[in-house]
Amino acid sequence: MSRHIDFEAHNAEVKQVWEAYRAGKPVRVPIIWGLNVRFTMGIPEANPRNIVFEQYFHDPQVMLEYQIQHIYWVRHHIPQDSEMGVPEKGWDVYVDFLNVYESAWLGCEIFYSPDQVPDVKPLLAGDNKNLLFDRGIPDPFTGGLMARNWEFYEYMKRKQEEGWTMYGKPIASVSPTGLGTDGPMTICCNLRGASQFAADLIEDPDYALQLLDFVTTAIITRIKAYRRHLGQPEKTPGGWGFADDSIELLSTRMYEQMVLPFHQRLKEELMEDPSQPIGIHLCGDVQRHLVFLRDRLNVRSIDTGFPIDLGKARHDLGPDVELLGGPSVPLLHHGTPEQVRQETIRILQSGVMEGGKFILREGNNLAPGTPLENLWTMYETGKEYGRYT
Repeated sequence: MSRHIDFEAHNAEVKQVWEAYRAGKPVRVPIIWGLNVRFTMGIPEANPRNIVFEQYFHDPQVMLEYQIQHIYWVRHHIPQDSEMGVPEKGWDVYVDFLNVYESAWLGCEIFYSPDQVPDVKPLLAGDNKNLLFDRGIPDPFTGGLMARNWEFYEYMKRKQEEGWTMYGKPIASVSPTGLGTDGPMTICCNLRGASQFAADLIEDPDYALQLLDFVTTAIITRIKAYRRHLGQPEKTPGGWGFADDSIELLSTRMYEQMVLPFHQRLKEELMEDPSQPIGIHLCGDVQRHLVFLRDRLNVRSIDTGFPIDLGKARHDLGPDVELLGGPSVPLLHHGTPEQVRQETIRILQSGVMEGGKFILREGNNLAPGTPLENLWTMYETGKEYGRYT
């Protein structure tokens, strides 16, 4: 589904929407999407060379070119409240190893399944449970996948310095991966296997805590090293945030006892003022954790997934916590435009807009093959029913 977009008018409107939102005087709910290169890999016009993840992960020129092809296609076809069209200053590119970069740095083997994002094989399965304790934390720059991270980063930086262009625009900025984290528990689940680590928390809590401690120390060591290398302070003076999707496997009581101390440690080690609020991304059913996270971790921005009752979340959290969320990914992929429209209206009229701190997006991460008509429907419905004035 292709539509004419007046990019200049769109970008001017988007600028006003975000300026008003950040000033605390929103005119309407901002609307964004979470999507990565997997979304366009199955679209022939966006991926004419039929690039797959194994190529993308092993060749920096392929990663660079395909990432820009992806960005270009998204900026010309998918409506959202971000700049569309060819970027005036050029391409912001980054080393992109998706959600396997931390586990692969620690030693997990990456595997590639057809038409799927890369995943990792548990390194600590079975009798290997203590393997990492014996090996120690890998070097942040030369260990595991991180050696490739910096090789790709330096390659892209050279292309930027050489004035390389694509679609007539240069590279504006280059970023490495590894400055954030998918969270200690999620990494432990990757290393050990999710079912096994969940069992460890109950059957062998001393081991589970030891692994959580090791992983948290590794995260902090890596992020501090990267910040120093890039000329940034080890402890950020501003806001910060992270993810840890796997806490959806826990009761709030077990989260408090087993994982919260490590989340608090991330704040203490990586923020100049750990009392400051943070943001968090949590896929899955974490409704029971939301108030606890607000009160004990000072979370003031929550990027939600499915299933979350956003109206209840707003009622429970009050008007001062930013919420991001919206129609589920399966609905957007399989539903009709009318179903998408009705669900978008239902969410916007649930009370979630109270206080002006709601950002509408899918819940969470667009699936390949999602009809563009459904994305246009959600965007246009959001603009119609998400107004404050």
